[in-house]
Amino acid sequence: MKELQHLNKYFLKYKKHLLIGIVITIIARIFLLFTPRYIKKIFEVVEKHQKGLGESSIQSELIEIILYIVGAAIIAGIFTFLMRQTIINVSRYIEYDLKNEIYNQYQKLSLNFYKKNRTGDLMNRISEDVGRVRMYAGPAIMYSINTITLFVIALIYMFDEAPKLTLYTILPLPILSVAIYKLSKEIHKRSTIVQQYLSKLSTFTQETFSGISVIKAYGIEPYTASSFNTLSEASKQTQLSLVKVQAFFFPMMILLIGASNLLVIYIGGKQYINGEIESLGTIAEFIIYVNMLTWPVATVGWVTSIVQQAEASQKRINEFLRLEPEIKNTVNIHTKIHGNIKFDNVFFTYDDTNIEALKGVSFNINQGETLAILGKTGSGKSTILDLIGRLYDVNNGFIFIDEKKIHQLNLSDLRNSVGYVPQEAFLFSDTIKNNIKFGKDNATDQDVMEAAKDAQVHKNILKFNKKYDTILGERGITLSGGQKQRISIARAIIKKPEILLFDDCLSAVDTETEEKILKNLNRITQGKTTIIVSHRVSSAKNADKIIVLEDGKIVQEGNHNTLINIEGYYKHLYLKQLSENTGSN
Repeated sequence: MKELQHLNKYFLKYKKHLLIGIVITIIARIFLLFTPRYIKKIFEVVEKHQKGLGESSIQSELIEIILYIVGAAIIAGIFTFLMRQTIINVSRYIEYDLKNEIYNQYQKLSLNFYKKNRTGDLMNRISEDVGRVRMYAGPAIMYSINTITLFVIALIYMFDEAPKLTLYTILPLPILSVAIYKLSKEIHKRSTIVQQYLSKLSTFTQETFSGISVIKAYGIEPYTASSFNTLSEASKQTQLSLVKVQAFFFPMMILLIGASNLLVIYIGGKQYINGEIESLGTIAEFIIYVNMLTWPVATVGWVTSIVQQAEASQKRINEFLRLEPEIKNTVNIHTKIHGNIKFDNVFFTYDDTNIEALKGVSFNINQGETLAILGKTGSGKSTILDLIGRLYDVNNGFIFIDEKKIHQLNLSDLRNSVGYVPQEAFLFSDTIKNNIKFGKDNATDQDVMEAAKDAQVHKNILKFNKKYDTILGERGITLSGGQKQRISIARAIIKKPEILLFDDCLSAVDTETEEKILKNLNRITQGKTTIIVSHRVSSAKNADKIIVLEDGKIVQEGNHNTLINIEGYYKHLYLKQLSENTGSN
């Protein structure tokens, strides 16, 4: 139960609903337990009239008692309905709050977290695991309160009626308690394994559907299906292993309740013969009590199973909730960003791969200037952009924005001032318009259209049947690579940020379209700090500064005119691409 203590704050939040639910539960059980007492009265009335002691007609007395039973049952039914409406609703509120808490935590965690954890596992914890926790916060609590209330009230009635018979009746219950304790430990262990396999299945299917085009292109559907079957079979076996343990509960309940009934009939019969019990109605009353306790006793095993599964799930949830975000916002006041950027001897190593991406990188960009970064794959170009957006923190050295260390800036203000176009364009399964407006929620349709025109994608959009209201497939699968890149550019420029970061975002467009986009960008980026990462000299030649990276170090620095006159990577790349363009023409 230690892991489930995390939910105590939610129980306190909804304590009024829970207290009302508990009161309603007690009232419902009290009225429900009127039935056995009135059944006893029926026997007493019949016995009294058989002995000739009845003053009124037996029919009228029986009708009166039956009306009491029906009335009590109706009232108990109404309060049982209200009980479910209060306590079960609380579980839905807690489910809502817990999902939001997990989602907000996911939002805070850094990119390193997402590199180390799979999407399917993250999804499983916020869906399947939270669902199991909800069962604890609702049905498990409701039936526990119901069972405790019913037991306490029933035992009070039973002891008041026949103490000795009551003791014999509850004799099997300690055996039940020991059995539940033993089985619950095994259920907890097996529930954890079941949830782990569910995460593996979610991850596998999510990756399969995301990469379905690759799977089909390589014709590996049979292999994928075989892998899924293997994983699914393992998951099935873990589920069956859990079910086998759970299956012991209900037969055990039936056996113990049956034993209690036999004890009531045998001991009660002897007491009636010996005159210790005045009426056969007492035996009938006790049999009804025992059978009324059958379901609550049976739910003890079910509730125990739910609690164990919920604890296993909450433990998995807590693993992520307890993680401290690596990137923290330490500044509460708003920070105005202008766009002066300085790297001072910056070193950075990726935790997940231990690759040293930057080794003592230093450069300076003034507000309104454009910096181009070139270099071979893996030289550290994209890392510089990630560090400016503070998606990671440096290991050594300093990054200054407007002469302030980057961690001294309000993180939200910093990121809101940055327009970032990643190397791999990511689009959401939404309309084209909303994908562009993602950069600026309050943008008008005219703003969206202007951004699309500047990104040279407006004419492409107009060719779709629904134009800007066209719904894109997952990750923008319905668009070409160049169209996705240009919509990503439109998304970045529509917010008119102080800093624009372009990570090789023109690699999938032709040279003519690239020239048009760059021309528009030269106009749009006036007065804005711009960094362009590229493999093309054409994207870099108009920049105020150019740096060339190799193995995480700056090996060349200057402008286009300077670098084409110096032997090195830039001049070699320029001549190579110049000859390719000349040859193609």
